[in-house]
Amino acid sequence: MPLIKAVKNKYPQIPSDCYVAENATIVGNVSLGSQCSVWFNAVIRGDVHFIKIGNKVNIQDGAVIHATYLKSPTTIGNNVSIGHNAIVHGCTIKDNVLVGMGSIIMDDCIVESNVIIAAGAVVTKNTHLESGSIYAGVPAKKVKDISKELISGEIDRIANNYVTYSSWFTED
Repeated sequence: MPLIKAVKNKYPQIPSDCYVAENATIVGNVSLGSQCSVWFNAVIRGDVHFIKIGNKVNIQDGAVIHATYLKSPTTIGNNVSIGHNAIVHGCTIKDNVLVGMGSIIMDDCIVESNVIIAAGAVVTKNTHLESGSIYAGVPAKKVKDISKELISGEIDRIANNYVTYSSWFTED
């Protein structure tokens, strides 16, 4: 069973169509939209501020979603993939975003819709990522624009695949 527990009388809100792996942790003021998946060893800690996650979001193995005490909540839009071992902390991620494996997004960042953050990128505090762009590096910088084909070919494909993958774990 996953660790799902209240903190300061705030209990995670997880719709029945979401998949949460047996060793995932979700605590406190966390709300998930429909068709989300939280994978093995992922942690979503809504203990110090709220975390709001939209529809069809996958939080892959080892990822950590947190916030900053009384200052910076975390909001994640719809159709977002958070890659393996990524850290998302006290920031806003809008719709149709791919957060690459091992990347870090720090406090008070805004990631506009239709963005790809490359694996290992570090998005430093207060950075604003423009819609329709790919960011990479340490610190993360814009490397190119995203084509419509890349949006449907990568961002949508991965989000849709994780809905399928999660169904494999919930079949009787």
